[in-house]
Amino acid sequence: MADSKIAIFIPAFNAASTLPKVLDRIPPEIKEKVKQIFIIDNASADNSYLIGVGYREKHGLDKLEVFRNETNRGYGGSQKRAYQYCIDQGFDIVVMLHGDAQYAPEKIPSLLEPLENNEADMVFGSRIAGLPLKGGMPIYKFLGNKFLTGIENFVLGTNYSEFHSGYRVFRCDALAKIPFDLCADDYHFDTDIMIQFHIKKLRIAEMPIPTYYGDEPNFVNVFDYGFKVLQSTFEYWLWKKGWITVEKYDKV
Repeated sequence: MADSKIAIFIPAFNAASTLPKVLDRIPPEIKEKVKQIFIIDNASADNSYLIGVGYREKHGLDKLEVFRNETNRGYGGSQKRAYQYCIDQGFDIVVMLHGDAQYAPEKIPSLLEPLENNEADMVFGSRIAGLPLKGGMPIYKFLGNKFLTGIENFVLGTNYSEFHSGYRVFRCDALAKIPFDLCADDYHFDTDIMIQFHIKKLRIAEMPIPTYYGDEPNFVNVFDYGFKVLQSTFEYWLWKKGWITVEKYDKV
């Protein structure tokens, strides 16, 4: 897949202060290589949308597109829109790079490699494998991540270092094989789609990435998120046993 048609998708919510940093840090060779970079502003209360448009004009980055959800569709809802767009536009690979600057754009080349070599259908950057506490991950988030991941690995019979990184790269033909539109609109979309990939026996690879926590705002309610992750995982366990029907898993 040396000539893959690649897109970078940047979900943004109240990210006006960090978006330019994220775009600046995308390696020049990646900016040249990809066919499109697109931002989806999820009905931000700040001027994230205008910052994105202004960046395109200031830097002459014609391959940058900026879209806006007029109502907040949720983190998962923005992913649904992005992945369907990539499938419809005929992209081969899509990189999800958060607009809050917590993930290193410099790692895009290494995350792309397994997909371009047809060794994986999805790759995620693992913070847990990349010394997250040194990168400023709060201890409660580190312990919570380890706890949830341990349960998810036990239930699914997997051995991933984490399930909760939002730095992800997908083959679009793999996305087209699963009903990701039935996944959650909230942050646990990331867990739902991992489970769908697992059910479909699609190849998931992980690579260590550095972690950065600065003073950017955090919009995730960790207790609500943790509960919903456990709920999705427990639903899968019951579904696997044949005791309940779950549409997002039934239709995989």
